[in-house]
Amino acid sequence: MTETSKPDDSSPVPDDSFHVFDTTLRDGAQREGINLTVADKLTIARHLDDFGVGFIEGGWPGANPRDTEFFARAQAEITFKNAQLVAFGATRRPGAKAADDPQVKALLASGAPVVTLVAKAHDRHVELALRTTLDENVEMIRDTVAHLRAEGRRVFVDCEHFFDGYRANPEYAKAVVRAAAGAGADVVVLCDTNGGMLPAQVQAVVATVAADTGARLGIHAQDDTGCAVANTLAAVDAGATHVQCTANGYGERVGNANLFPVVAALELKYGKRVLPEGALREMTRVSHAVAEVVNLTPSTHQPYVGVSAFAHKAGLHASAIKVDPDLYQHIDPELVGNRIRMLVSDMAGRASIELKGKELGVDLGGDRELIGRVVDRVKERELAGYTYEAADASFELLLREEAEGRSRRYFRTESWRAITEDRPDGSHANEATVKVWAKGERIVATAEGNGPVNALDRALRVGLERIYPQLAKLELVDYKVRILEGKHGTSSTTRVLISTADGDGEWSTVGVADNVIAASWQALEDAVTYGLLRAGVEPTE
Repeated sequence: MTETSKPDDSSPVPDDSFHVFDTTLRDGAQREGINLTVADKLTIARHLDDFGVGFIEGGWPGANPRDTEFFARAQAEITFKNAQLVAFGATRRPGAKAADDPQVKALLASGAPVVTLVAKAHDRHVELALRTTLDENVEMIRDTVAHLRAEGRRVFVDCEHFFDGYRANPEYAKAVVRAAAGAGADVVVLCDTNGGMLPAQVQAVVATVAADTGARLGIHAQDDTGCAVANTLAAVDAGATHVQCTANGYGERVGNANLFPVVAALELKYGKRVLPEGALREMTRVSHAVAEVVNLTPSTHQPYVGVSAFAHKAGLHASAIKVDPDLYQHIDPELVGNRIRMLVSDMAGRASIELKGKELGVDLGGDRELIGRVVDRVKERELAGYTYEAADASFELLLREEAEGRSRRYFRTESWRAITEDRPDGSHANEATVKVWAKGERIVATAEGNGPVNALDRALRVGLERIYPQLAKLELVDYKVRILEGKHGTSSTTRVLISTADGDGEWSTVGVADNVIAASWQALEDAVTYGLLRAGVEPTE
């Protein structure tokens, strides 16, 4: 059976017994390729608060002007519904007093109700990086935690390099945990800073430290072994009640424990109430929204929230899912705001086609002959190089053509041509002319573009917009070309995938030909045809 165990719904909001702590705005922002503005950070903070995390670590106030500004603006511009804002910083410097340390003062000046302090738990780091004694490091932790507590702040302590430090000197690592907890830290977080741990190791260490110190423990896992999510859950199994994660697993090197599979596992597999009621259904939306802000394409194969997370391609799978979706899915996709997708390919069987038709709103009525024709046609076209798993719009047009017994045509192509002109200054001019028939009228249109395909796209839509004004909303948003395997050189077969949007949605179409322009024209024809279908226009040709 699909696992859909439900947490106790008696409380609409999780209590303080378990923490979901997000550090996307600090640790996640250290990922290569991410550079967040203050406005970006504010937007992400709103998404995370809507999702229902308990704590949002906003950055290191005082360390750079951007983070200092973020805390000031967050306090003024965001009314948090679910989360508390957390400021990150370090313990006081060796030989100083926490009350006099400018860095500690900046943490208080941020106005954040919660402070996370990073502390050294590895003896070699204390001596080589901090250049102080082991005893002084412990006193730095005690003094800073006690001072922040006296100033009314809740304090979490991140024990940096804890697992490596524990391996080298377990008694000192535990002494750091005792010092933090004894001074008033609510949670002591064991950090796998180098990301080298495995789940069984994490579980054993967390269990031992919990038993030996009596402290409330958390976990912060990096993903260098690909085990950050598993390590986080192993720590929970050992008694940790505070998990630190980042949206989509963003973070330094290969990233951090991914917030979304961790939370989904806690809610759906462990039965823990860690989000407000109903928030889990927003998970896919929030994941993609954060990806949009950081300007990274969402991972299609991310667990739970990826567009391929509940996609089924094999005919055997489709046959089973038609009987009972639970047979090849570990949860109902709607629980996390995702959906089932049937992929159509040369591996497709009758069940795949029938389920895909239902998904697209085309009722095949169990017509075995019709479904058989579609299966045969898909396999024939995929043999020629077409791919429909990435081109739903082209497949829907094919499906409707078979189901309705006619092509859904809004125009008929007489001819097209694209010209690229090399100029003496090294620049290029691209011009296209299309000749089409629509509603009994012959239309000739010419347009220039950034490239020959862009020029064809513009010429086709310019020519047809007078008859079909709905086309004014269409925009070509992505274009991919692939030279198919088994063919060589300039005579090879080319496949083109085009993504088109109309402001309300996006769709993909495919074309295959012996040259890239002809393949592109096929995909463009399908893109425009599907756009008119979406707009509810009746075919005329």
